[in-house]
Amino acid sequence: MFRWIAIGILSITTFAVSIWGYKEHEEKNAILIQAENTYQRAFHELSYHLDLLHDKIGISLAMNSSEQLSPQLVEVWRLTSEAHSNVSQLPLTLLPFSKTEEFLSEIGDFTYRTAVRDLEATPLTEEEIDTLHDLYDQAGDIKNELRQVQYLALKNNLRWMDVQLALATEDEPLDNTIIDGFKTVEKKVEGFADGYTDSPLFSDTKEGKEYKQIQGDTIDEKTALKKAKEIFNAPTNSDLSISESGDGAETPIYSISYDNENTFAHIDISKYGGNPLSLLIERPMEEKSLSLNKGLEKAEQYLKNFGYENMKVFQSSEYDHIGVYSFAYEENDITIYPDSIEVKVALDNGDVLGFAAQNYLRNHHKRDIEEPAISVEEAKEAINQNIEIQKESLAIIDNDFDEEVLTYEFLGVYNDETYRIYINAMDGKEEKIERLTGTEIDYSQLF
Repeated sequence: MFRWIAIGILSITTFAVSIWGYKEHEEKNAILIQAENTYQRAFHELSYHLDLLHDKIGISLAMNSSEQLSPQLVEVWRLTSEAHSNVSQLPLTLLPFSKTEEFLSEIGDFTYRTAVRDLEATPLTEEEIDTLHDLYDQAGDIKNELRQVQYLALKNNLRWMDVQLALATEDEPLDNTIIDGFKTVEKKVEGFADGYTDSPLFSDTKEGKEYKQIQGDTIDEKTALKKAKEIFNAPTNSDLSISESGDGAETPIYSISYDNENTFAHIDISKYGGNPLSLLIERPMEEKSLSLNKGLEKAEQYLKNFGYENMKVFQSSEYDHIGVYSFAYEENDITIYPDSIEVKVALDNGDVLGFAAQNYLRNHHKRDIEEPAISVEEAKEAINQNIEIQKESLAIIDNDFDEEVLTYEFLGVYNDETYRIYINAMDGKEEKIERLTGTEIDYSQLF
């Protein structure tokens, strides 16, 4: 009797487990199919947008009317944004594709800056026309390579989920047709970028600016390693790797890395003066024990330890138990945003996990700041009347043409969202609007 009851229970259990396993399998397949469809759509849209991008740049070169050229360049800018969006949806996070993304960004920046100016008064220069020709040729090369990848993918019925698996499996050679195709695209773009670094497209960037604040005596490798160990808080006998930037580097640096079972750290230190330029530390995170505001105190003290004075936090956010704080230099109650530094703090124990001072070291200098030509009340007239203004001050920002401008900075609320609005303090023009994001923003620290 009991034997038959046990057999019956076992049969029912086996049947239930089978049904559950089948449902799990079906749900997993449904998720995989959805992911595959998303990847396929993003890839084919990327190919389509690169086709259009190539065509639109060609049309821009053929135009003779500044009235029609501006909207055409705006369309090129829009297409680069669409292509960026497509790339971000592909499983390429483990595959270097930065040069192609940088190329798209540079096209967008160049066409946007050109489109928003008065082309009737300031037409394209010969140098800018040459740059457009170069962009047209390179966009054509990328288009052709992507079309070849697309053809092979369709012909051989290749799946993007296999690409993701190949990228995630370090032990296997990356010989997937799609991966090889994207590597070819990346290589072509890298060659283009290296060959045209003197063009207006690639020279007018923050990366090309000189480090104005790097001064002092040259330090040797031993001194650099000692500094790195102190910053990493690594044991004295730790094994660190160090390399020096090659000949011709605008700012000679030491790149130092530290790797043990649980922690990876990397820092760039200038050879002249021994200034830390950037720091990244990765380690497992424990339970959060500090608030975002307590983390801010740690970040502020860290800046003071390196001699950065008069720095004011203007944005803070949190992710994965890490506080991210953006600081800007302040002078005579004027916030100078080009002189910015970012600090990342672990909210489990207060360790600094990240530091980026490149913007400050490139941009900080003595400025002769003019008095505003308009009053704060006149500046408010340029703001949407539905926005509730909470704070106001003066600030220097970089405009869309990478020029420093004095502005009135307003903190306002609209539809339960907080915005920063920048109005040119000389002519009342609306320069920029930013929506504040992040958790636990301490408004008392903003102004």
